[in-house]
Amino acid sequence: MAEDVKEFFTEFKKSIGQLQKEVPDAISGFAGLFKNTMSEGALSVAQKECVALGIAVALQCPPCIRLHVQKSLDAGLSRKQILEAAAVAVMMGGGPAYTHLPVVAAALDALEAK
Repeated sequence: MAEDVKEFFTEFKKSIGQLQKEVPDAISGFAGLFKNTMSEGALSVAQKECVALGIAVALQCPPCIRLHVQKSLDAGLSRKQILEAAAVAVMMGGGPAYTHLPVVAAALDALEAK
């Protein structure tokens, strides 16, 4: 599963690069929203990433899970903190969210999170 995660990041970057050429307004518009929303504010970037990861798990979005696991690590969160945030999402999202915990674990493994 780790190879799937690594392949995802490669393909995602490539796809977004192509879409930037084809629909630049959509890509840059979302990038601006993301940057402004996810920057340091009343909540830290790490706290915002916990929220984003929890929503990704609850909504059962593997691409979002992978991206926010990476961003959570970049924000300084530990594997334990990330898994705990995902567990909160399971409490809120029930069984469907529970079935996505392995996606979180696989992303952490692929990104060699401690």
